[in-house]
Amino acid sequence: MFAYLKGTLELKTSDSIIIDVNGVGYRVYTPLNALEPSHVVGSQIKVYTYFYVREDTQALYGFLSMEELKMFEQLLSVSGVGPKAALSLVSSISPSQFGLAVLTDDADKFTKAPGIGKKTAQRIILELKDKLKKEQKDMPEFNTNVPDKTSADNSSFSEATAALVMLGYSSAEAHRAVSAVYSQDKTLEQIIKDALKHIIS
Repeated sequence: MFAYLKGTLELKTSDSIIIDVNGVGYRVYTPLNALEPSHVVGSQIKVYTYFYVREDTQALYGFLSMEELKMFEQLLSVSGVGPKAALSLVSSISPSQFGLAVLTDDADKFTKAPGIGKKTAQRIILELKDKLKKEQKDMPEFNTNVPDKTSADNSSFSEATAALVMLGYSSAEAHRAVSAVYSQDKTLEQIIKDALKHIIS
């Protein structure tokens, strides 16, 4: 329904903002980074939005980056994870850390978010890994297109690509982005971060 909203920041509450778009005020629930002091009331703001609709509720969620929105959407695809829990996770960890935590089974990274217990963290990892495996069946084999890299490097390249696919990018998009920023001197998280920046640049 809405891809994004761009307008004047009219009000900030503990968990949402109100954006005036051509005289219409939209209440948008946001992660904590949109509520930081750097976003001053009266300034212009743009948020990528997700319209959540259920029988008993309708709400608009907004994110400062497309990567955060994709992370939110992936979390909502996990059984038992609603928008409140998903928003808590987006507020607590970056998309690059999220992809890395799923790949490395780091449930503790998720439990640092308020309201996320061990069982929920493990379910997120399990379901998203299963989803990734299904998607990888349709992914072309890219390792042959990664020249002059050791097996360990190929592993880092593949894991970074998988992390981007996990965030909702196509295998082709992920491969191109990782190829553009890959360096054996970078950590896996840095490769993922740089690849995400490359996609939106």
